Amino acid sequence: MLGWVNRFNICCFLDNHQYGSRHSSVECLAAAGAVEWFSPEQSVLARLQQRYIKNRDWLFGHLAYDLKNTLAPLQSQHPDAIGFPDIVFFRPETVLQLQDNRLTISSLTRDPEAIFREIQACGSNTGQEGSRAVHIKARITKEAYIRTVEAIRKHIQRGDCYELNFCQEFYAEETQVDPLTVYRRLTELSPNPFSCFYKLEDKYLLCASPERYLQKKGNRLLSQPIKGTLQRNLADNAADEALKQALFQSEKDRSENVMVVDLVRNDLSQVCKEGSVTVDELFGIYSFPQVHQMISTVSGELKENTGLAEILQASFPMGSMTGAPKRRVMELIEQYESTRRGIYSGAVGYISPENDFDFNVVIRSILYNASQQYLSYLVGGGITFYSEPEKEYEECLLKATAIKKVLETLSER
Repeated sequence: MLGWVNRFNICCFLDNHQYGSRHSSVECLAAAGAVEWFSPEQSVLARLQQRYIKNRDWLFGHLAYDLKNTLAPLQSQHPDAIGFPDIVFFRPETVLQLQDNRLTISSLTRDPEAIFREIQACGSNTGQEGSRAVHIKARITKEAYIRTVEAIRKHIQRGDCYELNFCQEFYAEETQVDPLTVYRRLTELSPNPFSCFYKLEDKYLLCASPERYLQKKGNRLLSQPIKGTLQRNLADNAADEALKQALFQSEKDRSENVMVVDLVRNDLSQVCKEGSVTVDELFGIYSFPQVHQMISTVSGELKENTGLAEILQASFPMGSMTGAPKRRVMELIEQYESTRRGIYSGAVGYISPENDFDFNVVIRSILYNASQQYLSYLVGGGITFYSEPEKEYEECLLKATAIKKVLETLSER
């Protein structure tokens, strides 16, 4: 399926890697080709609302972090070498749904039987092997990162904010990779429930995200913010279990997590019925290939006649990637970060014909512009007054472990 959709200039491949969850709707969902493209630069919310109300078909696409400039409004002056638009939705030619070993093919332009034969013929070797190792550079030094964290802590001490998500970029110039090969290796090493291969002509998102931004099923909204990360010990089961307990008991991580939960509750309360917003799970500990994560679940019953534009106005960007209070920390993020986030810390997902939707949080991701031969990944973490700069830097490196290994070993196969 992945090899087949990659033939198209526009495609979106969403894979949950068989993580069991009562909130999952489909194991794998893919869209290929575009019969219609929606990417407004002006009156974004009004046009989005109109398109959402009229939607009776599948839509796939993304919301870049800098969509905040329309929602807030704010400004971003930093360079963006990848170049994803702030918002894109496309109506696909073909939609593939895989669940319980059953593939459903819906196409507006092709015979599904012919598509199925083409998918079978693709096999598994559709990537272009022979990529060379990518030589990554840091946008800022470790010393500069530590100074910035200290400066953010002073803002917190003065009462400017409670928590701020600070990100740094690692990048490579004049580099050529095969995105399909890179994505496959990334998800082999780090399969996560909100993984995504997203192609928009010459721009690629290769995403191994563990985090959901927002899901709508019927009149129910659900968000699952992540705050709290601890490296696993895969060589010792008892020690690994002890690490899970240590993360659960960590006062720092609980503090970060509950701040984001409160922010999400506030966001959802703006578009949900009074008294309906609940914390379904607080401080849940979930294990992924490299790390344990602390994940909470917040849900609410949507007010009647509330559209996607109003939901985004209330909740985007997601609190786990900003901090609190949201507007002030977004201003400080612009002040202290040195790269425009673009699609990173935005969201990718789909809107169904029933106007349900599901979007991830774009983290643990490789961004690639093939025309510019520019590759990038960003990592960050929530800074609180109790943050230790050295440990925050080490946590950034931990989150990028799988990405770094994939890029450094591209030439080994």
